[in-house]
Amino acid sequence: MALQKGSLVPNFTATDSQGEQFDSALVFGKQWVVLFFYPKDDTPGCTTQACAFRDRYQDFTDLGAVVIGVSSDGVASHVRFQSKYKLPFTLLADSQKKIRTLFGVPKDLMGLVDGRATYVIGPDQKIHYIFDSIRGSGHMERALAFLKSKV
Repeated sequence: MALQKGSLVPNFTATDSQGEQFDSALVFGKQWVVLFFYPKDDTPGCTTQACAFRDRYQDFTDLGAVVIGVSSDGVASHVRFQSKYKLPFTLLADSQKKIRTLFGVPKDLMGLVDGRATYVIGPDQKIHYIFDSIRGSGHMERALAFLKSKV
C-alpha cells in the first residue's frame, strides 16, 4: 500500500552516492526532508529535476530541510551524475526498488518507466506533501513553496 499524506514514514537503509550506508533514522523525524524519486540518472527530465533542486538547494537548507534524491541506478551511476552536475545533496541507490516500493511510487508511461514523485516529510516523520508527475519540472518549485508555507 502506498504511503499517503499523513503516513508515518518507516525507517529504511540504502547505499548513498559515496558508497556509505544511509540510515533514514538518523535524518527522518529530526527535520524537514524533501525526498524525490526520479527514473534514471543523466536523462533529460531527471537532469532537469535534479538541477532544479541543485539551483535552489540553499533555499531548502535555509528552511532547515534536507534534500535527498532516489533512483534505481547504482552507486557508480550516481557518482557520475552527481559529479557531472555538481549536485550538493545525497543520492540513494535503490537498485532493488525497495524504497520505491516502500513509498508506493507508481510506474509511469503505461508501466514502462519508474515513476517520479516528491515527498515533503516533516520533523514528525510524517508525509506532509506529495507531488506525483512524470514531468521533471515542477517538483522543486512545489516542494519549496510548500516548505515556505510551513516553516
